[in-house]
Amino acid sequence: MDNHSFGHGLKQMDAKTLCLGVLSRSDCSGYQIRKEFESGSFAQFQQAGFGSIYPALKRLTDEGLATCVEHQQDSRPDKKVYRITPAGRQALFEAVNEPPGDDRARSDFLFVLCFADLLPVSTVDSLLVERIAHHRRAAAMLKKRAEKTERPTEDFVHRYSIAMHEAAIGFLENSHHELLGTLIRRQVAE
Repeated sequence: MDNHSFGHGLKQMDAKTLCLGVLSRSDCSGYQIRKEFESGSFAQFQQAGFGSIYPALKRLTDEGLATCVEHQQDSRPDKKVYRITPAGRQALFEAVNEPPGDDRARSDFLFVLCFADLLPVSTVDSLLVERIAHHRRAAAMLKKRAEKTERPTEDFVHRYSIAMHEAAIGFLENSHHELLGTLIRRQVAE
């Protein structure tokens, strides 16, 4: 089995690289970086929490890949704003020139569906209906973002992500009743 096969992916993106990606677009605080992975441009394909962002920012500043400037705030702790350095841009360039790791479907929804036979059919039906609605909302949000982007690469990523959501919608709509029918037949047979 070669290293491109499932489960043997190449290098996965680390938190330092993810932070450099955000900082390559603008100076940000750790909180702003977190927002990019929560509801911003990076939310559709990566996750990063404070537990990985702040240690990564510390390493980036220690390694000279980013700088940090503290801004005083009234009645609050100083706000640390990070900026990518030329060495950081080079590190980002090198990281994105490496072949990416395998994509993985990390999904609580898929995990639950693996055990759908343990659930009432009505619960599975509700899960499927809600997941279709989730994909519709995500596709609509991405379409709005795609209208605002000025970068061809971001436009491509948005369109690719939209296509993935639309494919999921199509699959779930076409297979919804098939799964429910299988579950009902299994319950009747028991």
